[in-house]
Amino acid sequence: MVLTTFGQDLGQEVDIHAGLIERCQKRDSRAQYEIYQLYSKAMFNVSLRIVGSREDAEDVLQDSFVSAFNGINRFRAESSFGAWLKRIVINRSLNHIRGRLHFSEVDTEALGLAEEEPVTENPYEVTDVKRAMKELSDGYRTVFALYMFENYSHKEIAESLGISEGTSKSQLNRAKKRIQERLIEIGNEKRQA
Repeated sequence: MVLTTFGQDLGQEVDIHAGLIERCQKRDSRAQYEIYQLYSKAMFNVSLRIVGSREDAEDVLQDSFVSAFNGINRFRAESSFGAWLKRIVINRSLNHIRGRLHFSEVDTEALGLAEEEPVTENPYEVTDVKRAMKELSDGYRTVFALYMFENYSHKEIAESLGISEGTSKSQLNRAKKRIQERLIEIGNEKRQA
């Protein structure tokens, strides 16, 4: 979390966990534990949305915190600690599934894919959306999670995954369509039960 304090230059931000981070830089295990407690749940969820399984997300989370604590002296407070850690988690998650990702290049103009459609309100429960997301292929789920939850642009996704922007757009559209189809199926299953 980043707070701007009264009287500071508006461009200058202060990380409210600066004291903890300084202690972590001195290898204070209690401070590391406190940082872990503050960020682990959110970072686990970031990883889970990308890797798709709890076990893999737990592995990535552990690797990410070890990496962060080992490299904490490289943290320059140019962004919040949480943003810096999230970048590590996303990169570790992508590396974890990189071998499983398979994309085919697609001409988005030939498919008639438009820019993003506005998100409309939906009547689905979070658990249903999570279930539908978990059933996506690694490629669809990764692009969907990066775009929808991590606010990556198609350009950033393309650079991170080594694909074209058009492929990112098509993967996102296909993921949305598959989730929509699956949510309808889940809704029908619930009505029949």
